[in-house]
Amino acid sequence: MTEPKSRDGSVHLDATIGYAYADDSTPPVIGDDATIRSGTVIYDDVTIGNGFTTGHGALVREETIIGDDVVVGTNTVVDGQTSIGSRVSMQTNVYVPTNTTIGDRVFVGPAATFTNDPYPIRRDEELEGPTIEDDVSVGANATLLPGITVGEGAFVAAGAVVTDDVPPGTLAVGAPAEHRPLPERLRGGNEI
Repeated sequence: MTEPKSRDGSVHLDATIGYAYADDSTPPVIGDDATIRSGTVIYDDVTIGNGFTTGHGALVREETIIGDDVVVGTNTVVDGQTSIGSRVSMQTNVYVPTNTTIGDRVFVGPAATFTNDPYPIRRDEELEGPTIEDDVSVGANATLLPGITVGEGAFVAAGAVVTDDVPPGTLAVGAPAEHRPLPERLRGGNEI
């Protein structure tokens, strides 16, 4: 593991590595071969594997665990207490709220929004983000509501609004999303 504050050329000088959000927080641990671009902020108490890459202005909040070979795109926000697997690609302007779980080999398209509060400000509810299982693809501008699970190998179409669990190997399309059989050409794992 490399020391993230070393600024060894792979971490832009305008990046903040180790934002102390509490008096007892500890610096993040970031694996080898990271490329962290300007404007990125990574909080304390974050663990990131090897081959991590950000766009500009990415945010990774506290108590997040990220695997190997993960891309967090420009202006993407990963709020705290989130788990992200390996070989995940989150494109520009993605929002991942607190208490979300993302598996391995997941693609999340530009401006996709995950949510974790079923009744924003109206009721005091426990925050629960979605669970995205392995080999899922989420299209651009899709919205996933709190607590839903997108099953292994499923495909969420661009612009879909996912209000219910998506079974494994299923296509979710529309608003609210309907489940359809996954076309043959979309079956199989993601190659990220």
